[in-house]
Amino acid sequence: MESDRYFTKMSVSEFETYIKNLRVARTIITLQQHHTYNPNYALFTGNNHFELQKGMQNYHVNELGWMDIGQHFTIFPDGKILTGRNLEYSPACIYGQNQNAICIENLGNFDTGGDTMTALQKEAIIRVTAAICYKFSIPVNTDKIVYHHWFKLSNGVRNNGAGGNKSCPGTNFFGGNKVNDCEQNFIPLVQQALSGQTNTNSYTILKYVSVTASSLNVRIGPNTSNSKTSDREPATYGAILRVYAEQNGWLKISGSKDHWVYARYTDDVIRATVNADILNVRNLPSVNGLKIGSVLKDTEVFIYEERDNWCRISVEEKWVSKRYLTL
Repeated sequence: MESDRYFTKMSVSEFETYIKNLRVARTIITLQQHHTYNPNYALFTGNNHFELQKGMQNYHVNELGWMDIGQHFTIFPDGKILTGRNLEYSPACIYGQNQNAICIENLGNFDTGGDTMTALQKEAIIRVTAAICYKFSIPVNTDKIVYHHWFKLSNGVRNNGAGGNKSCPGTNFFGGNKVNDCEQNFIPLVQQALSGQTNTNSYTILKYVSVTASSLNVRIGPNTSNSKTSDREPATYGAILRVYAEQNGWLKISGSKDHWVYARYTDDVIRATVNADILNVRNLPSVNGLKIGSVLKDTEVFIYEERDNWCRISVEEKWVSKRYLTL
């Protein structure tokens, strides 16, 4: 591994070890695939990984006004991987779809007529995707592994590329950017990479909570006298945490280690699945509320508040009818 002030560069094998040992409080449900488009292969010299990553960070922060670089990881043409945004923060990559997600940017322009993906980058994308899915128990399907192209730019609604979409991750990304292309050309490669691997994590999740503090320390015991954890970042506002045990007003957020947070700075939430083909999202808990988006069948959401058979599914005012949710 090699690091500068902001980022760490690693090989695929190093990444697989890194992600396996990483402790992340935030609940991860989906994995996003993107291409950078610019920078592309023409700007990659073979040894300017950090310069290109820093350039993207500068653009995201200074031009777009984001808190940091948008993606969690960037995969380069030589198969090297660079870390990006802290995994305790949601990415800034698909409008309205970033909560509970991890974002991968694959350096290059993979539209037809653009860059031809190298074998090293192709292998890295497959193995990194497989390692992340294994780590966070993400099902290897097109509900949980998603392309930016499937979501409308203006409102983040998933329309599978029907109109008003970017081409990202490219019209020639593993044979195409449509759902069917992913199912035929990408998903089987990830499944093959995971062949024979079974995540045997059998820890029982007691419940889920949302962090209400801007930064919530994780300690090695259920008391403020216990030290902060050395191998885990604080949880951040709005993050969904898994709770494995409760003790004296504290919540254990790891199945295998004594990692605890103070319950006072959390609110209980309920995990649910959309059972309607298309479920409207409104800005008020009423059919008179303005429609501000929609979610598709089998989408997983978290309920922050219930009011008159309506459920708020975000820290923001985003409401759906409880009738169309399976808890």
